[in-house]
Amino acid sequence: MPLPDSEVERVLVVAAHPDDIDFGAGGTIATFTDAGLTVTYLLCTYGDQGGFDDTPREQMPTIRDAEQRAAGAVLGVSDVRFLDGYRDGWLQPTFELQRDIVRVIRQVRPVRMLIQSPERNWQRIPASHGDHLAAGEASIRAIYPAARNPHAWPELITDEGLEPWTVPEVWLMGHPGSTHLVDVTETFERKIKALQCHVSQTSHLGDELDVFMRRSATATATTAGWPNGRLAESFQVVSIH
Repeated sequence: MPLPDSEVERVLVVAAHPDDIDFGAGGTIATFTDAGLTVTYLLCTYGDQGGFDDTPREQMPTIRDAEQRAAGAVLGVSDVRFLDGYRDGWLQPTFELQRDIVRVIRQVRPVRMLIQSPERNWQRIPASHGDHLAAGEASIRAIYPAARNPHAWPELITDEGLEPWTVPEVWLMGHPGSTHLVDVTETFERKIKALQCHVSQTSHLGDELDVFMRRSATATATTAGWPNGRLAESFQVVSIH
């Protein structure tokens, strides 16, 4: 069972691209902020390979940065951070990426983290984009053991004053074995508004965006035996001891 939200003051969400969080957990993030939790986003890339028009690639990082900040604001998130130096489509769970995630973990000191699953979902390959897998793998390695280990990148202590931090709980997004459901019926419209902020990625979908996301959230709730009309997002919850 996950920790009650009343015991979770700070949440850090790590994802590969802008819009990943809003697709995978937008309704849940809104429930967190509504409950008074402070949420920080960390995006590993600027998503410069995304988009469905002829927007010059050199403009895409600035566009997607602004879109993610606008989407975060819809869900009550103002602390939105991007890592520099990692290319969309080229992400790997390198030691450098792990270190950069450790740095933010020690800065934010989260009680709960939401990360992308490092395990491939063979039933839904689009949910297992290679960058998602890399971000998930780098994140879990950063969470355990690196963030809590004073001997992992000791310069983070000596040069930046970032003491070790233990993350008690991790939620995996897009995991094929997810068992924990969050009721997002009341926050679903905000999830859609957040996704619509990603104009470069979702504007071509029109009304189909709502239809697709509602169908998915309905199926998740129905599979769990919830009443008609309820909407859910699902996660695999891992306690870190």
